[in-house]
Amino acid sequence: MPRRLPPLNSLKTFEAAARHLSFTKAADELFVTQAAVSHQIKALEDFLSMKLFVRKNRALFLTEEGQSYYLDLKDIFQALHEATDKLVAKGEKGAITVALQTSFAIQWLVPRINQFTQINPDIDIRIKAVDGDEGFLTDDVDVAIYFGRGKWPGLVADKLHTEYLTPVCSPLLFQGDKPLNKLDDLSKHVLLHDLSREAWQGWIKHFNVLGVNVNQGPIFSHSMMVQQAAALGQGIALGHSVLARQEIEAGRLVCPFEEKLIVKNAYYLVCHQSQAELGKITAFREWLLDEVTADQIDRDFSQSGR
Repeated sequence: MPRRLPPLNSLKTFEAAARHLSFTKAADELFVTQAAVSHQIKALEDFLSMKLFVRKNRALFLTEEGQSYYLDLKDIFQALHEATDKLVAKGEKGAITVALQTSFAIQWLVPRINQFTQINPDIDIRIKAVDGDEGFLTDDVDVAIYFGRGKWPGLVADKLHTEYLTPVCSPLLFQGDKPLNKLDDLSKHVLLHDLSREAWQGWIKHFNVLGVNVNQGPIFSHSMMVQQAAALGQGIALGHSVLARQEIEAGRLVCPFEEKLIVKNAYYLVCHQSQAELGKITAFREWLLDEVTADQIDRDFSQSGR
């Protein structure tokens, strides 16, 4: 049966004391007392059943056995340091894979991603567009952006944007004979739906809009198609505050009304708890949160009316 190894603390203390040939300097390096160093060395000598140090004229020397042991341990500790530095460097650089819904990627993240690469040239970012809301933080993904309530077991979640819904349409609709002066005027226009009619149903009910048939109008499987249809003047869509902003700022969409409905779900940056402190993930998280903060300074859609 192999003999068990000495405690790591004793070995680390011996390596420092042998390198400095001083218990005092070893104590300073390890942030412990000189008595603690003496205790660890005594424990190691007892474990090995041999002396490692001797004192002569108040100077500290290694014994022959201590010198031989130190030379072997020095290489081992150097290898440990190199392995650790290599691992840390890998975490701080290399590639980071970000998974998120296609709509959020195209409308919000992609236009900003060059700023991240300029700040972090050693990190190769990879964008993975997915269709699902959650569950895509697989082994090949470092971080993801979820749209939900912020509670996912085993994941660290940072809230990005609070989402709200407001009607959006093309400026072309104001050139026709169907005015959009009050909410009830929605009844004169085609409603465009994202995935289902539930969003419009909830919005109409919340603001008590009368005479609107939410069971009419086409349903699209993707929010970008809804926005495209609205920009072409095919009807009125419910714009998501984050996803529709680019089109509104470009003037392709306008907000005919000031009413906004905050939704319960929000966008969150998520990663595994075990990887939250990894260098490349920390770099991406800090950059993304800074971008969100800057983005929220100018997010009042009511200023982007017709």
